[in-house]
Amino acid sequence: MSADFDVVVVGAGVAGLAAARALAEAGARCLVLEAGDRLGGRAFTEFPATLGGAAFDHGASWLHAAERNPLVPIARAAGIPLASTQGDWTRQVMIDGRPATAEEKAAYAATWERFEAVARQRAAADPDTTVDDAVAELRGDPWLATVATWEASLIAAADPRDLSVKDWHLNELSGGNLRVGGGLGAMVARTLHPGAAELRLRTPVTRIAWQTRDGLTLAGEFGAVSARTAIVTVSTGVLCAGHIAFAPALPAAQLAALDGLPMGLLSKVALPAAGADRLGLPPGSSLYRRLDDPAERAVFFSLWSQGQAHAVGFFGGRAGWALAAEGADATAAFTREELRRLLGAAAMTAFGPETVVTRWGTDPHFLGAYAYAKPGCVAARAAMDTPLAGRLWFAGEAWCTDGLAGTVGGAYLSGWRAATGVARTLGLSVPAPPDCSGPAPSP
Repeated sequence: MSADFDVVVVGAGVAGLAAARALAEAGARCLVLEAGDRLGGRAFTEFPATLGGAAFDHGASWLHAAERNPLVPIARAAGIPLASTQGDWTRQVMIDGRPATAEEKAAYAATWERFEAVARQRAAADPDTTVDDAVAELRGDPWLATVATWEASLIAAADPRDLSVKDWHLNELSGGNLRVGGGLGAMVARTLHPGAAELRLRTPVTRIAWQTRDGLTLAGEFGAVSARTAIVTVSTGVLCAGHIAFAPALPAAQLAALDGLPMGLLSKVALPAAGADRLGLPPGSSLYRRLDDPAERAVFFSLWSQGQAHAVGFFGGRAGWALAAEGADATAAFTREELRRLLGAAAMTAFGPETVVTRWGTDPHFLGAYAYAKPGCVAARAAMDTPLAGRLWFAGEAWCTDGLAGTVGGAYLSGWRAATGVARTLGLSVPAPPDCSGPAPSP
């Protein structure tokens, strides 16, 4: 009996969409099964009335490493405006309720340089360790906790005491960052639609039998479909939670890789600015306070950037998980208290009463923002490169080995790599990924 499809792609995030589109264009009979009700996965743009209809990216919001990011030429070809983030931010750092002096800012910058130099040196040595232990010689520096929070909890979505310093170094994002006109999630939904592939939303897969006579069987409440091959692109959070049962169970090497790549969390809270002019801060201000401990709860704010009349607060790592567990109302209350702590009573009247809170940590379709590597687990990112039984592939930002792990660019490359493997199995060929060797758009 022949299979229903040549390939089934599980998940319609960036990795799944990249793989499905490439395979469909190559002539494969391709089906995409998505548990949620939309495309894009963790690239999701909303236009909430709370923010006056302005675009708000709940997840990915920039195209990082623009010079090598495959989504840059895709956006450019679609005529979507891109703009450099260089010069977007003016840092407004507060110490004990007052702005940092020029001398204090200089000390902050010097600490950041020392942090990166020490962490990179330690990343080149064995054995692997946490970022926190890697920069142990800087302990006592009053700016260390603030820099470490930026580099780990905010950028990597995992606290410095949890994150592998080797993984931090391998995935440092050099080069330009680009803002996407109308939102990055909206761009993904517009440009990466799977084309000729069949797409079924609200269709969660809960079981995959990957050693059947004719290939694989994928099942859920929708019933079952058979395929010669499959690509699973769901998050490591979903896989670790056992939301998809595999028959037989995944081999020990794959289970170990999943354990080494847990989901980190970076969350956002957006607040409309009702009287921003009262605060005396310029557009694009990045506002936060100096921290005493990387484990301290804090919110780092971007104030009315890109000409939009709202502020966005960011918090990640363990603090992000704790606030997610407390719920959206508690998160919003904590965010407003942080603003009051930074700006005083003026903050209470400068922002509207409503908020938009991201929910990546509690959404059962994701259970986190993106994956990070524990110390000693850097090689886990490549553990899924070899398909199981020559027919079951895994793809997504967690499995990116191109230095773009945790990003939409990395997810795209991982999906494309899986598609090329499937195509070889099917006797097909997929086109190369978009050429991103050209210059990035100017501001």
